[in-house]
Amino acid sequence: MPKTASPTNQTFKPYKRKKGEEYMSEGQIKHFTEILQAWKVDLMSEVDRTVDHMKDEAANFPDPADRATQEEEFSLELRTRDRERKLIKKIDDTLALMKTGEYGYCETCGVEIGLSRMEARPTATQCIDCKSLDEIKEKQTRGK
Repeated sequence: MPKTASPTNQTFKPYKRKKGEEYMSEGQIKHFTEILQAWKVDLMSEVDRTVDHMKDEAANFPDPADRATQEEEFSLELRTRDRERKLIKKIDDTLALMKTGEYGYCETCGVEIGLSRMEARPTATQCIDCKSLDEIKEKQTRGK
């Protein structure tokens, strides 16, 4: 069976639904919990690596161009970490949904999001139809 690349550096086998198995069964929840927890660990290790890198690489260069380059690199790194911080929060929210039994169901219309969509984006909170409608509305609102 082919393995799919998860959001983490690890590779997980796609969940193979058993005949007659209910949607978001215990096995499916366990599968997605493992993916999300591994993803969170990877993100947290990136945060630690960034802190260490910035401590080690911080220097007061006499040349203004060198200082500017370093500041720009740090700025880009911090923006990336900020996006990852938001993603960690989303992962935590998703893990909480699993505990309440709401994971895998669209927050807008309540239908099953589907295993293939959850494999592609384990933090998805909307079915593809509702997400598409939201994106269309957003484009119309922004006027683009």
